[in-house]
Amino acid sequence: MKLTKKRSDCPISSSLDIFGDRWSLLIVRDLMLHKTRTYGDFTKSAEKIATNILANRLQVLEESGIIIKLPYPDNKVKGLYQLTQKGVDLIPALIEIALWGRKYVSDAEESSPFLKEVKKNKTKFLRNIMDKLLTNDNAHN
Repeated sequence: MKLTKKRSDCPISSSLDIFGDRWSLLIVRDLMLHKTRTYGDFTKSAEKIATNILANRLQVLEESGIIIKLPYPDNKVKGLYQLTQKGVDLIPALIEIALWGRKYVSDAEESSPFLKEVKKNKTKFLRNIMDKLLTNDNAHN
């Protein structure tokens, strides 16, 4: 899924060109909940993303400015991925998708600490998660 020319000027269509596959928003979810992640961390997610697809999605998200790859301390081969400001700005939409999915598709509330917190106080959760991500060293954004 290489980043290609926009199909139209519709904001929904243009957004889906970047993250409208079945994996990209899961990568954003993991970065939202864990701040930074390594490539290996993503391969261990419950959804079992294939390594070739993961590499492609990370590349597309990085080229789109949603994530950034930072050097891993003391290891030049590894990298740490984190959300950019553009990626952090996706979090409210991701939370709404999660709430919709919990209501209509899944019984995930019991197994999802993040959804339990969102349900208690969505505004407070959103503020806390965005503050946590934005206070992380985002000097490269």
